[in-house]
Amino acid sequence: MSNTTKVITGAKYVYLLLFFIFLAGIFNPIINDRPLDQVIFGVIVLFVGLAGSILVYKAATTENKRGIFLGGGFGLIAISFYYIIQFTGRV
Repeated sequence: MSNTTKVITGAKYVYLLLFFIFLAGIFNPIINDRPLDQVIFGVIVLFVGLAGSILVYKAATTENKRGIFLGGGFGLIAISFYYIIQFTGRV
C-alpha cells in the first residue's frame, strides 16, 4: 500500500466522521448551550447503521458467508433503528 493510498483511505474516514458529526447536529448544542452527549450518541447510532449497511453490501458481493453478513447487517440496522426510536422518545 503506497503513501498516497493510505492518505486517501484516511481522508475517507475523516470525511465520514465529520459528515456524521454534522448530521447529528453538532451546532445545536453549541449554539443553545446544551451538553454534547446527544450528539455523541447520534454519531454512534449513525456508525452502527453504517456498519450494518456495509455488511449488507458485503453479503450482496460475496459468495461465502452470505447469511452471516446479511443477518449481521440487518441486525445492526435494526439496532440502529431501535436506538433512533428510543432516542426520540417513541418507545
